[in-house]
Parts: sequence; C-alpha cells; structure tokens
Amino acid sequence: MLFRRTKERVTGPIEFLVVGLGNPGKNYEFTRHNAGFLTLDHIASELDEEITTLKNDALIADVSIGGHRCLLVKPQTFMNNSGTAVRDIAKFYK
Repeated sequence: MLFRRTKERVTGPIEFLVVGLGNPGKNYEFTRHNAGFLTLDHIASELDEEITTLKNDALIADVSIGGHRCLLVKPQTFMNNSGTAVRDIAKFYK
C-alpha cells in the first residue's frame, strides 16, 4: 500500500497540491481523458477519503500523505481550461 491513512491529521499550511486532470461529465468518466481523476480517486480511496468538496470550480479533499498536508484537486472545467481552476485553488490556499 503506497498511501496509508494516518491516525492524526496534519495541520498547518497546505504543502502540496496534487492535481488530477480530466473532463467533467459521464461521457468521459472511465476514458483516457480522465486518467488524472481516476488516479486521484485511487489515492483518496487508499486514504479512506473522498474528493467531494466543491471550491473554485474544483472538487478537493484535504488529506495527509507521508506526514504532509496535501490537497487533492480535480478541476471541474474541461482539461483545456483547468489552469484557471488550479490557479484559483493555489491562490486561495497560499
């Protein structure tokens, strides 16, 4: 198991944004276009977390990975526009 849920949640500032790119909608759900989303869903599952909080055009989850506070980010814009959503999340958590 690469990722393990720790008993204690790490506090303090977000150290890492882990962004998985994809396209919103059922049409793309299990396609190569959503490899990033599928990867983040797997990581979240390993941590017993869900990426369900909507903030600034992205679904996010605040998690602890290896003693670091990380934010899993799935932009809810189409892939070509994901930079805007990621920028807004990065600014908010700076």
